[in-house]
Amino acid sequence: MENMRARAAAKAFLLNSQHISPLTITFNRFFAAIYGAGLLALFYYHITSLLNSTSLGSFYLSVSLFISDAVLAFMWATAQAFRMNPLRRREFPANLKELLEKDSDFPALDVFICTADPYKEPPMNVVNTALSVMAYDYPISKISVYVSDDGGSALTLFAFMEAARFAAAWLPFCRKNDVVDRNPDVFFTSNYHLNSETEEIKIMYEKMKIEVENICEKGMDELLNVKEECMAFNPWRTKSFTPKHHPAVIQVLLESSKNKDISGEALPNLIYVSRQKSLTSHHHFKAGALNTLLRVSATMTNAPIILTLDCDMYSNDPHTPARALCYFLDSKLGNNLGYVQFPQRFSGVSKNDIYGGELKHVFMMNPVGFNGLLGTNYAGTGTFFIRRVFFGGPSSFESFDLSKHSPNHVVERSIESQEVLDLAHLVASCDYENNTEWGCKLGFRYGSLVEDFITGYCLQSEGWRSVFCNPKRVAFYGDVPINLLDGLNQIKRWSIGFFEVAFSKYNPITYGVRSMGLLMGLCYTHYAFWLAWCIPVTVYAFLPQLALINGIQIFPQVWDAWFVVYIFLFLGAYGQDLVEFIHAEGTLKKWWNDQRMWMIRSVSSFLFGCIEFTLKSLGINPNFGFNLTSKAMNEEESKRYKQELFEFGVFSPMFVPITTAAIVNLASFVCGLIRIWKSGGAWEHLFAQMLVAGFGVVNCWPIYEAMALRNDEGKLPPKLTFFSISLALLLSYFASFFH
Repeated sequence: MENMRARAAAKAFLLNSQHISPLTITFNRFFAAIYGAGLLALFYYHITSLLNSTSLGSFYLSVSLFISDAVLAFMWATAQAFRMNPLRRREFPANLKELLEKDSDFPALDVFICTADPYKEPPMNVVNTALSVMAYDYPISKISVYVSDDGGSALTLFAFMEAARFAAAWLPFCRKNDVVDRNPDVFFTSNYHLNSETEEIKIMYEKMKIEVENICEKGMDELLNVKEECMAFNPWRTKSFTPKHHPAVIQVLLESSKNKDISGEALPNLIYVSRQKSLTSHHHFKAGALNTLLRVSATMTNAPIILTLDCDMYSNDPHTPARALCYFLDSKLGNNLGYVQFPQRFSGVSKNDIYGGELKHVFMMNPVGFNGLLGTNYAGTGTFFIRRVFFGGPSSFESFDLSKHSPNHVVERSIESQEVLDLAHLVASCDYENNTEWGCKLGFRYGSLVEDFITGYCLQSEGWRSVFCNPKRVAFYGDVPINLLDGLNQIKRWSIGFFEVAFSKYNPITYGVRSMGLLMGLCYTHYAFWLAWCIPVTVYAFLPQLALINGIQIFPQVWDAWFVVYIFLFLGAYGQDLVEFIHAEGTLKKWWNDQRMWMIRSVSSFLFGCIEFTLKSLGINPNFGFNLTSKAMNEEESKRYKQELFEFGVFSPMFVPITTAAIVNLASFVCGLIRIWKSGGAWEHLFAQMLVAGFGVVNCWPIYEAMALRNDEGKLPPKLTFFSISLALLLSYFASFFH
């Protein structure tokens, strides 16, 4: 890699460029100063309100609002770090072709794909992801694809055995016809050119798909009976084999030096890996699987570049590796560039993204702010790493006993040789990491449910930098949750993982600021304290409304100067967010749904995440953990999702605060109208609370719709509605004591 960087520098190849908008930076900093002054004024008002409290009830109300606004101010302040120096980059892969003239000049690439459950993550989806990267416009003999099956399922292995056969026809077809959509499923549902060759390939694909899906539907027993003669499935024929207790299974399905496609060209290496599992060992979820792949790949191919992918995140651009190389081979970026992160983008998103599943702030907007500092965070998928980053800081290797795991080690034996396979099985054993630095100073890091967050954070703390690469053609597409509960549970898991970092020795406010600087530390702090959103949003979802129901005024009157401060802070925050969202290829309706989902997540995902984290910390509920988001599609759910109808359907505790908030907001808004009518139109002292309640009512429309206007299976269960109404009445009763 160092030699290629020197070659690029000597020939003065322009591999990438960067763009900074001085006008945007100036505006962001000026607005931050004005908004900060508004926050100081607000806290002055809160303090005077506390000092002038005339009753215990008004004191409690003032304290609640003060704490809520303090948390909002904290989260706003940390978010400003993303806006201080936004930077956008552009790469020039055409210039790379002149630099790397021969296939041998290209560095080898190991691709890691992780899956864990053949029923929540259908094997055909994983197969399509693998085929899309196996068909990269890259020297085929330089690509190795490792599939981690943490579910230990023979169904997944069978699907990849079929995929290996299909790859022999699919890869040369893509090269010959310059296919852009190299995910077969995407290609055959697009407007492809119809001819006899294409029809033949399509028939092969459909035959493979039907066979795999039929076997998956019939189950493991059917597979083992049908493939009785196949030695690869022998591990599953023992009664002791379970998804949580089994030996390591490693199958080389394709070896580049031996297997050829139908045109006589080499095929990429394709290796199936299921690490050893034991009921008595801790497996560290996805990070443990990735570390196993890191070690297994080191024994087999040890490529200097690694791509990590989620099982549903298929490649949408065959030139993506070249774009990553435009940064890795740039001498100006130095030897401390550890990884190139592509944004997570999602296919099948509803027209107006009803669940805010695109998460534009996380995957599109904030990384641009990170880019102008030390580089973006690791997002868990769509990431190209230099293998070297997993073995210590950029200045020197740490004193680890790396043996054959060293990134400088050259593998000379066949990946199917007994020596290599024996070593691969050894490093995939569940006890291999005992009394080692793996997960602490080596490899992907442990200590959080969100392994990507803590891994990228630790790497950057050690001195590695990163780059956010967002080309015009989307590099990777994944599946977005089409079920509200799945989406909320996913965010809950992430937020708990972030909070685990906040309450560890790696706290971004202390450790992060000290190791990376103030702005980078604040960026990571913003994520680490996601759960804190539940405090202000829950308070503002209930307290002003309950006060309005009981005739208690808690905000300044319209003609009071302090009312202007509240309006400025509200409109300023929402206005800036809207402008940035639109600038990030968003629309007004998508922004509206995004901010609505932020509020819904705050009173559900973040609230329950906070409760679960607290229980775990107290040792009351130590077994909560990784909940896999289902990638399987339900036809009726898909139909309702496309119609942009919220999917409830089941009685979940996660829906209780959402539904209760909707009922309280509607009731308070009606009570407010009645009070104004009874007072002869005197609305000034109630306007602010009416505004908050009305804003809540408008945002809660999908909930009212699911509560009273729908008859499909996705509506709110009646018992949940009755329970929420009872809870709302109980809250209103207790709120009357603050009068």
